[in-house]
Amino acid sequence: MRIAVLGGGVVGVATAYYLQERGHEVTVIERQPGVARETSFANAGMIAPGHAFAWASPRAPKVLLQSLWRDDTALRFRLKPDPRLWSWSLKFLGQCTAEKSRRNTLVKLRLCLLSIEEMRRIREAEGFGYDEVLQGALYLYRDQGLLETGLKNAQLLKDNGVTGIRAIDRAELVRREPALAAAQDKLAGAIYSEQDESGDCALFTRRLAERVEAKGATFLLNRSVTGLRSEKGRVTAVMTDQGEVTADAYVLSLGSYSPGIARTVGLKVPIYPVKGYSLTVPVGPQHLAPHLPGVDEHYLVAFARMGDKLRLTATADFAGYDLSHSPKHFAPMLRVARELFPNGGDYDNPSYWACLRPMTPDGPPVIGRSKLENLWFNTGHGHIGWTMACASARVCTDLMAGQPSPVPLDGLQPGRYAA
Repeated sequence: MRIAVLGGGVVGVATAYYLQERGHEVTVIERQPGVARETSFANAGMIAPGHAFAWASPRAPKVLLQSLWRDDTALRFRLKPDPRLWSWSLKFLGQCTAEKSRRNTLVKLRLCLLSIEEMRRIREAEGFGYDEVLQGALYLYRDQGLLETGLKNAQLLKDNGVTGIRAIDRAELVRREPALAAAQDKLAGAIYSEQDESGDCALFTRRLAERVEAKGATFLLNRSVTGLRSEKGRVTAVMTDQGEVTADAYVLSLGSYSPGIARTVGLKVPIYPVKGYSLTVPVGPQHLAPHLPGVDEHYLVAFARMGDKLRLTATADFAGYDLSHSPKHFAPMLRVARELFPNGGDYDNPSYWACLRPMTPDGPPVIGRSKLENLWFNTGHGHIGWTMACASARVCTDLMAGQPSPVPLDGLQPGRYAA
């Protein structure tokens, strides 16, 4: 078939790759001058089954409530006259039970574990690198009690396919990551997840796009999707700022912008943008940057080494589609980085970035056929889209081929929001 993929982020490009493997003629439509220029550009870099927990949990309502008046939390939730935020928030609160949190975490976890396998296959098949680190990840705890709680929570992951996840003391922590030696007295220990990986998502996406294009795919860059046209239960064209694009089938992978395009054909997708902040600092031979990726679980600051740079990410800001930022938004990240890794990089010359994470109320992405026969969703991957991208592309293309999903869906399809 001729298939149009809407969106040139890591999810869209991975979907194009899998569709092309099945022999389809693929066109990717992207509003930026290149792929991976938005949410995929400067994300945390972690490919993390060890961090697959759903945001919606029994403790989430308290965290949301505290964020209404506190400015020192990693979550920034502010009441505003936005009906879509209110609708999304009510659905989110409805997912904050122990049973639903467990179910949603397991769906995400299955995708994470499948992605690890699929990325290994792509590396071997295509033979390119993306500053990948394949030696596990560290989840740092500053309090012994919270470390024990974290280990109890990790049991769910261990019971469902995550191998090599365990607590390590400060001595082993420093052996595994010498860059933490100066900060070891501030840490109670860590959880080490040996299956976790990291890499430069933007570099991976660009190199994968090069392979896809070399094999005949078309990339329509600098072209904004403005809507869809439908007739008799089928999409008949993609409307863009440079005219129409037609195909036999369409895949919507526009992240936080997917709901607006879906609405043009009467479809509702409860994805809300949650702004995340990242900074990148240069690393030279004189620096002692961490090699392993990880998360400071107290401040929820993630870090990942990518060649000659160190990436830091933090904060979930419910700010709508506002992408503005200033140096003050990144000051907490820099403070944590300097504390953990005093000589980790050139902290005086950071590059700042903000992006919109497309969050669903329950956490798993939206994958599957829409109510329109030839329109498919692969969107809404939230804060670990890089982790789940290859798996969700595999699932989406298997479903499009009429094959069963390689992982149990447990309500992953778009219809789970029908009520």
